[in-house]
Amino acid sequence: MRSSIKVKSSLFLAILLIGTVFGLSLLILQGIHENQKKQTEDMLAQQSKLANVYVKQVYLSQTSENPNDFFKRYGFEIARQIGIISSLHVTIYNMSGNIVGDSLPLETTTNKDIEDTLQYGLKGKTVYQEANEILNYFAPIYNTNKQIGVVQFDYSLTKNNEFYNEIIKLFIKIGMIIIFLSFIIGYFFFNSLVNNILKLRKVTEEIKSGQYPNRSILNRNDELGYLSQAIYFMSNEIQKNIKGMQQEKDNLQLAVDKLEILEQQQKHFIGSITHEFKTPLTVIRAYIDLLDMYADDPKLIEEAKENIGKESHRLYEMVEKILKLAELEKYDFELNKESIDVKELLEDYCQRMKGKIKKFGLTIQTSFLPAIINIDKESFTLIFMNLLDNAIKYNKTNGNIIVSNEIKNNRVLISIRDTGIGIPTSVIDKIFEPFYTVNKDRSRLSGGSGLGLALTKDLIEKQNGTITVESHEGVGSNFVISFPKID
Repeated sequence: MRSSIKVKSSLFLAILLIGTVFGLSLLILQGIHENQKKQTEDMLAQQSKLANVYVKQVYLSQTSENPNDFFKRYGFEIARQIGIISSLHVTIYNMSGNIVGDSLPLETTTNKDIEDTLQYGLKGKTVYQEANEILNYFAPIYNTNKQIGVVQFDYSLTKNNEFYNEIIKLFIKIGMIIIFLSFIIGYFFFNSLVNNILKLRKVTEEIKSGQYPNRSILNRNDELGYLSQAIYFMSNEIQKNIKGMQQEKDNLQLAVDKLEILEQQQKHFIGSITHEFKTPLTVIRAYIDLLDMYADDPKLIEEAKENIGKESHRLYEMVEKILKLAELEKYDFELNKESIDVKELLEDYCQRMKGKIKKFGLTIQTSFLPAIINIDKESFTLIFMNLLDNAIKYNKTNGNIIVSNEIKNNRVLISIRDTGIGIPTSVIDKIFEPFYTVNKDRSRLSGGSGLGLALTKDLIEKQNGTITVESHEGVGSNFVISFPKID
């Protein structure tokens, strides 16, 4: 089972505080104990020196007596005086280990519990032992030049022990308060850090599920703040990469879809080319066969020359327009755009076509405004000439053509209106498809291939232009092209 970082940090903090307070308490208590011990030892050592000085003074005043006689005569008095000076229970032993003086002469027999310790004192060593909260301190006493006995001080350790126990109780109280307060403070501090870590964890889980933050989660000036910023920047990069990959995927899918559409268009295009090429070739082949059969018929020869010429010219125009369509699909980057004044160009184009317009018994009306557009001049020529040529081909005898332009919504609109046969509403959306013709017979007579409008629309759209048509069957059509105006 996975434990929470909050639980881990809380347990660690509690253990750390308890261990720290406990360790410090032990060290301080040990120091207090050692200090009490040293003070007691120093005090008893001082008392033993005073006892020796006093014994020497008394002994020197009685130089005729040996140590045993000396202690028999003065032992209890010496013990009593030293006891008064030190405020301790004092016992004096001779070199045989017998009591020869006692400041509290209640019993004069040697306590067997101290016999072993006493032996060290008789050997000239200072030694002590503890028993029942009493410290028995033994120090040798000397006359002028040699040891004559041992003095024992009985020091009560009750006050020291009481003080030590009070210190322990105080440390327990203070330690518990310190642990509690420190734990509370530390808990809130660590809890704040843990909450920030959990926030970062939540963010990483959201990133894992595809949800990306829009800002850095933590506003801190430490490592966690740096980590938060790093996660934020990392998530942005991941998001960008995913978007890029998705965009690439979409582009790839779009390319696949486009290829499928192009494949279908190619099949349709090839089928249409085959059909359209077959019609004029069939006519030409038919006349060739007739000429082989009736080579001496002048009327047939004249008719064949005329129709073969028309059909061959139609084939030539179809090839030219097919090549132009292919060129547009493959070489978009070769368009050489420049700023041109449409008024000058339109006037020039209309002037060029006046001969053909008169030939068909038509009239033309023009109305142009100066306007600058950015376009490939050759493409614009082909666009306008195709539209004007259609207005001538599909017009009626004594019909009229109206060409004009205007500026609207910062775009230049060019209108080519005719009073011709018009286009049925049911097929008006198909007229821009390659090889589509509204009237097959009329197209054959006029040399139309069904490629002109497809080429025109493609040229217009590749240069940020639009083309629309309004037509009524038997009344006429109005083609409107528009391009962005240049100031």
